[in-house]
Amino acid sequence: MLPCVYILASKRNGTLYIGVTSDLIGRVLQHKNNVVDGFTKKYAVHHLVWFEPHATMESAIAREKSLKYWHRQWKIRIIEQMNPEWHDLYHELT
Repeated sequence: MLPCVYILASKRNGTLYIGVTSDLIGRVLQHKNNVVDGFTKKYAVHHLVWFEPHATMESAIAREKSLKYWHRQWKIRIIEQMNPEWHDLYHELT
């Protein structure tokens, strides 16, 4: 799989988490199973609501850093453009 930037949510309009990975399915599964202590485990942020593939890890990391500085409403807008119902997209990938 290509490097991806992704957004997880606790629920619709809930807590958001932005990450980057070269293995989207594996990384989201780690979040869902609380494998690593941290933000997503503490706040139960486990639903994959948006992702964006990139040709290189460098471009994915640059995009992740950019998105982290976005206003919350901008993040919600890109989620709803791809996924208006805020479905957990993980199930569509597996």
